[in-house]
Amino acid sequence: MTPRPEVLFVCVHNAGRSQMAAALLDRHDNGRIRVRSAGSQPADQLNPAVVTVMAEIGVDLTKSFPKPLTDEAVRMAAVVVTMGCEDTCPIYPGKRYLDWDLDDPAGKDIDAVRVIRDEIDTRVRALLVELGDDTA
Repeated sequence: MTPRPEVLFVCVHNAGRSQMAAALLDRHDNGRIRVRSAGSQPADQLNPAVVTVMAEIGVDLTKSFPKPLTDEAVRMAAVVVTMGCEDTCPIYPGKRYLDWDLDDPAGKDIDAVRVIRDEIDTRVRALLVELGDDTA
């Protein structure tokens, strides 16, 4: 049995983009990928607009919380997707890094956060295809 690959989504506060990406990948991957998210400077709570727009599509983030980025999380990941954390993310040789240039949902209205969510969903589905999951 092949071990499940791990994908780590990282943004600064782990309160918006990385949480949405992790939840969407988890929703679409059919259990074939281990998914984590973290922040280089984790916030105290998730962005309420993010929780709302994810609930609109049936994804419950009410029990989720921002988590700190650790060296171990990066070492365990096959793919590290960064979203605006710039040089605060540790770089390890042999890891695959993707940098997704996405607006930060902090301070944005609900319509803008929906656009960010939908862009993340598109990118997550493309990543699944790259990782060999054509059910995305």
